[in-house]
Amino acid sequence: MWAKLHHVILDELGARGQPAWSRCAIGSVSVRAAKKGSPTGPNPTDRGKSGSKIHLICDRTGLPLSLSISGANLHDSQALEPLVRGIPPIRSPRGPRRRRPARLHGHQGYDHAHLRKWLRSRGIVSRIARGDVESSHRLGRHRRVVERTVSWLAGCHRRLTN
Repeated sequence: MWAKLHHVILDELGARGQPAWSRCAIGSVSVRAAKKGSPTGPNPTDRGKSGSKIHLICDRTGLPLSLSISGANLHDSQALEPLVRGIPPIRSPRGPRRRRPARLHGHQGYDHAHLRKWLRSRGIVSRIARGDVESSHRLGRHRRVVERTVSWLAGCHRRLTN
């Protein structure tokens, strides 16, 4: 039900030209799981306590295009392909429906050669900080939007589960 509602909202916004497809960002946040459920796992940053991870792709205005929840022990790089594939076909004011951003910004956790190659094969320019070469600091101006949206979603998750 939520996925269908999200798609309807994105379609309506797409007809008005809202999603900014030129730059999108990917990010994730770990949240503590109050109760054990299917998308939980041991959190490596919280002494192995049960937790979940929210993965998100949003446009440059902070509009979530694709979202998933997994166990906290899932590496960020393993969530990139399902998130990009999970972007629904969104109506545009003119032309065909869109499913891909022009550029995708991410931090060093997504720096893998096979992911860069996969993004390139889909026509997406990867703006991912390279592990030992450059820091994620320069990407901050483009990624702060996804960080803000992710922190907002994590706050909603905490309020809903308490």
